[in-house]
Amino acid sequence: MSNLLTIRDLTVSYDTKVVLERANLVVEENDFIGIIGPNGGGKTTLLKAILGLVQPQSGEILFSESMKNKRGDIGYLPQVNKFDSKFPITVFDVIHSGLAMQGKWKMGFFKKDKQRVEAIIDELGIGRFAHRPIGELSGGQMQRTFLGRALISDPRILILDEPDTYVDNQFEGELYRKLRELNQRMAILLVSHDVGTISTYVKSIACVNRELHYHRSNIISPEQLASYNCPIQIITHGSVPHTVLATHNHSH
Repeated sequence: MSNLLTIRDLTVSYDTKVVLERANLVVEENDFIGIIGPNGGGKTTLLKAILGLVQPQSGEILFSESMKNKRGDIGYLPQVNKFDSKFPITVFDVIHSGLAMQGKWKMGFFKKDKQRVEAIIDELGIGRFAHRPIGELSGGQMQRTFLGRALISDPRILILDEPDTYVDNQFEGELYRKLRELNQRMAILLVSHDVGTISTYVKSIACVNRELHYHRSNIISPEQLASYNCPIQIITHGSVPHTVLATHNHSH
């Protein structure tokens, strides 16, 4: 299996505070890596560095030859923020805008672009609200829409930052089943606070708390978390799938 992306000794600081220190990670084709860690531990910073949204203090991020468009071959589903419900843009338009974000959109609206958007809408099962204003959507519908925007450019790597926030249990299950299907054709990096859920779907786990520790299995014990200096608690209640709660941390 060939490498898509290699991170070497990556250090990122905000002012004088080191958030990520000498992180190393290799992303291979069809990897499905769950990224966990406490709030403020550097998970989102790692994603931003990969996406070129923050400048590392030292280290490097290398793209393989198969990643011809480099960051243009990465699809990104950020944390859903509050969206201006009055903003006049439809689901169709949001998905189409993903081509512009990846530099694959040319002036005008070509037939093949329209067909590509329609194919994504069909794949995600969102045709019934494709021309609805984005502000009228539920949390799950909005996540499907932004996932469509991330997929429109047919990425080699898909990055998701806590995609199960603000969605109900039904959509969460649908989302992870869809990601498992997508993983057959792309690598996936998924930030989540819920190890109990993601361990069912991911293939390996990266614990990020300033340092990055890569765990080659999707099963991780409290003892292993402690050895990785990854202070999260695994809480179980009988047969209920266990949930992970980050330790309280006021830093960001």
